[in-house]
Amino acid sequence: VQLQASGGGVVQPGGSLRLSCAASGITFSTNTVAWFRQASGNAREFVAAGRWNRGSTHYSDSVKGRFTISRDKAKNTVYLQMNRLEPEDAGVYVCALSEGGPIVSQLRIPTTYKYWGQGTLVTVSS
Repeated sequence: VQLQASGGGVVQPGGSLRLSCAASGITFSTNTVAWFRQASGNAREFVAAGRWNRGSTHYSDSVKGRFTISRDKAKNTVYLQMNRLEPEDAGVYVCALSEGGPIVSQLRIPTTYKYWGQGTLVTVSS
């Protein structure tokens, strides 16, 4: 199983980026995929998750209303559309997969996820 994250870059405050997480060796359809981010010196932080086998999406309070997690079943890819980016959104974004559908209270816990991709760097700066 491999997860490949991409789409990071440099954007001004208020701008947008779309991150992608492509999977090989496993399908997203019956599993849960999440995005975490980590800024320098900080702990890994939950951003968003899609419990595709349950048809639900979940967001941290800090990104709710600005970020959207979605998937393309045909491409076996999960996206994170990030709008109205703020300097506090900067960091390395990583996608992760948990087999099945963990309960909501577990979504924010990194050890819930068995597979992790490499990170993609998001810089928000004017």
